[in-house]
Amino acid sequence: MTTSAAPRVVHARAPGKINVFLKVGALLEDGYHDVATAYQAVSLAEDVRAHPADDFSVSFSGTVDVSNLATDGSNLAIKAATLLARKAGYRSGVRLEIEKHVPIAGGMGGGSADAAATLLACDALWGTDLSREDLLELATQLGSDVPFAFTGGTAVGMGRGDQLSPALAKGQFQWVFAFADFGMSTPEVYRELDRHRDRHSQDIFPAEVQPHVDAIVLQALRAGDPHMLAEVLHNDLQAPALHLEPELGAVIELGESNGALAGMISGSGPTVAFLVADLDHALELQIALSAARLNVVRATGPVHGARLISD
Repeated sequence: MTTSAAPRVVHARAPGKINVFLKVGALLEDGYHDVATAYQAVSLAEDVRAHPADDFSVSFSGTVDVSNLATDGSNLAIKAATLLARKAGYRSGVRLEIEKHVPIAGGMGGGSADAAATLLACDALWGTDLSREDLLELATQLGSDVPFAFTGGTAVGMGRGDQLSPALAKGQFQWVFAFADFGMSTPEVYRELDRHRDRHSQDIFPAEVQPHVDAIVLQALRAGDPHMLAEVLHNDLQAPALHLEPELGAVIELGESNGALAGMISGSGPTVAFLVADLDHALELQIALSAARLNVVRATGPVHGARLISD
């Protein structure tokens, strides 16, 4: 009597991100903006397990509320799997189980991390054996943050954020994240940025068409100096995010009054990221914000991008 081998399962993990610097260029004719950003991958990660299947499906669990996530073809992880299948000529499917820890619609690239981990997991599960360059090209087709979730570390992103150049970062930075109990729409925050710029056109310089990352930001990362980095954290999307959700300003003030070197909106929000000097300060801030009944998580950066995990 023989028994068939149990179906193979592939486990991949990809990180969330923080934009330590984000400049948004002028509105272009196609309705988009070029950006200049300095990404850092953080230890808050998404886990994807890929199982053999005849069709494509996804289910979710984790430490964040996943009840409203789409599980049809509009989900970015399903898009990643089907894109890879088309590229490789693979004719079967996959069942994805995703354990989420990055806040949903929180400005930290959780969906992009799901897609990056899915590409890696499905490539291994199906034996498609695509090169890293091919997988990165597929990541670029899926969204502007997906390539960085794939590569991780610290990087400068240009264009739509997907034209990546590695950046040196010394040591480890300590972050504390305050999660909101609501999400924010990235397109809506960008629209509010355009409205904000129109309202204040007499008071602010016109946005550059092709922005750049300030050299002092790269110097601070290279030095591994949180005090230096705190002085140059910047996010063009913070003002519009605060205009849409003013209560986030009180969260920033609370963190900075309890020892954070600096606080800012992460990406398009609503997560608030606090940079602290060291682990002791991170623990103290986590306790203070938790006492204020905020949902708080500590993390470090930079960390690796998408990678396979041995269970």
